[in-house]
Amino acid sequence: MGIRADVVVDLQYGDCGKGKVSHHLASSNEYTHVLRYNGGCNAGHTIFHKGKKFVTHHIPAGVFFGIRSVIGPGCVVDADRFLAEIKGLEAGGIKTKGKVFIARNTHVIQERHRTEDGMEKKIGTTGRGNGPAYRDKYGRTGVRAEDVPALKPYITDLYEEWFGKKDVRILAEGAQGFGLDIDWGDYPFVTSSHCNVGGAVLNGIPASAVRQVWGIAKMYETYVGAKKFQPKGKKGDEIFNEIAEAGEEYGSTTGRRRQVNWMNMQLLERAIRMNGVTHLVFNKVDVLRVVQRWAVIDNGKVVNFKSEKAMKDFLLKRLRALGLSRSHVFFSESKETI
Repeated sequence: MGIRADVVVDLQYGDCGKGKVSHHLASSNEYTHVLRYNGGCNAGHTIFHKGKKFVTHHIPAGVFFGIRSVIGPGCVVDADRFLAEIKGLEAGGIKTKGKVFIARNTHVIQERHRTEDGMEKKIGTTGRGNGPAYRDKYGRTGVRAEDVPALKPYITDLYEEWFGKKDVRILAEGAQGFGLDIDWGDYPFVTSSHCNVGGAVLNGIPASAVRQVWGIAKMYETYVGAKKFQPKGKKGDEIFNEIAEAGEEYGSTTGRRRQVNWMNMQLLERAIRMNGVTHLVFNKVDVLRVVQRWAVIDNGKVVNFKSEKAMKDFLLKRLRALGLSRSHVFFSESKETI
């Protein structure tokens, strides 16, 4: 059968529910591996598994189903936080032994990286050391996971993982979102890794192996960082604060309150095209239902809708023009699967 890969990519600014979708797809038992392909512990997935809530920062969703879960070289790893996450999963009843791996050539976040990043104010990073670690990686002065004694039990070679067997089926899950991509996001208010399908391919997956691309968005947008994102003014603050409270919009890594705005159609369409999205999930449909407001930003103007149905019809029409059929578009509520 060779090697096949499905990719989960965030189409906005992160926090769109990729973890929920990855968890759902992994439950199908269709995959031999789940790969985390970018980012580090500056990102987090909130996952509900068998009635328990888990927040993961490094470890892919495959671990919940006993699937080989690999942190790829497109990521950077904080060894202490990784090991703490292993302990947390074990304490929650999730078996990790022989299921969680780190590619030998994945770079490691060091204490000096965290210290430096903690002093950053301009971009509004999480301060977890990612940016400085990626800088040292590309400056060829970094440390790789294979050289860290505490990580030895988890080290693997991705070439052997991908090409050492006849039938390899990979679910590649990303971190952050397209709007934060180092190349395609709103620079300099971006992360330090590749948050697109190309980021998955950089982890040793042949481009020809990519089959499905699952794009994830929310029915509105959120952003955590230093740039001005949420509209100001009494009227704007009121509705977006209501959305934030209804959607529990607090970062899973930092706990910071996310800024809120309407969905930007141009960002969405750009992300769909450039990632080659084949399936699309809109999360948190129920949040706008709570506040009884439905709107998007289209060509710089706010377009309001009288109902949830009217907004969905508008989105489906635009998506058809991009080649996405209705059967490949899903509208999901906060606590449900797709």
